Amino acid sequence: MSAAAVPAVGTVSPRRAWVTDLPVLAVAAVWGASYLAAKGITTTHTVVAVLVLRFAIVLPVLVATGWRKLRALTGAQWRGAGVLGLVLSGIFLLETYGVVHTSATNAGLIISLTMIFTPLAEAAVTRVRPSAGFVAAAGLSVAGVVLLTQGGGFTSPSAGDLLMLLAALARTVHVLAMARIKAVRDADSLSLTTVQLGGAVAVFAVLAAVPGTGASPWSTAAGFGAREWAGLVFLSVFCTLLAFFVQMWSVRRTSPSRVSLLLGTEPLWAAAVGIGLGGEHLGVPGVAGAVLVLAGTAWGRRAATVRS
Repeated sequence: MSAAAVPAVGTVSPRRAWVTDLPVLAVAAVWGASYLAAKGITTTHTVVAVLVLRFAIVLPVLVATGWRKLRALTGAQWRGAGVLGLVLSGIFLLETYGVVHTSATNAGLIISLTMIFTPLAEAAVTRVRPSAGFVAAAGLSVAGVVLLTQGGGFTSPSAGDLLMLLAALARTVHVLAMARIKAVRDADSLSLTTVQLGGAVAVFAVLAAVPGTGASPWSTAAGFGAREWAGLVFLSVFCTLLAFFVQMWSVRRTSPSRVSLLLGTEPLWAAAVGIGLGGEHLGVPGVAGAVLVLAGTAWGRRAATVRS
């Protein structure tokens, strides 16, 4: 990509910046809403089935769109993307089972800890000590999660809260793996995403065929009403397909850092949708925890950026 394709943030005119920023903010908003949408159409017995349906809908579009570059991938790139697909399947399983057992608000806020976990894990791998500011920000975020999970009073964190915490850790593994698997570093982003989602769908399909893992995708789809289908289309088309293409479009017109910053508003949208549309209630400890999580992740992102 030429230097002109990714202008510095300071060279983008205010009007052009808004034209680029608004679609990215829309992606952050639909991602924030995805937790409530997933919670509305999924039960413990239909998690795997819903995941099969969600990604099987968009996968043919991705394959058809990027078929030529997909065929150009090397064997090493296919294997690397396949490994990433296995990790991705674990992320979606943890997130979806997690959101079934916790609130959409908690899910969106806890998963934002990925922004703290990733630099900490990278520091451990590279043996480069993080800055004192970043460590303080991480501590603030962790304290926020403790309070957040006690929204209605001090109790043990729910199973869903713990699963979302594991999902945040799995996202961290995924990010580090993408950076450290040499074969995928120069791979076309659309092709890489397609192979990863294809690998994840294959895992979900295998799990769906195992007795005792819940309802089949076909019986789940047959039991869907208009509301459930609307939720599934929202997750498939808006939260997956369009979100990916908006990210590709925006990164070519602004800086990756700006896109990352805008996408970092996802937990704000998750909280707004969960409370405003889902009727969820945090309580005083939960509100305090949400504020700490958001403050800690914002501070941590800035500290990590300054460090790099």
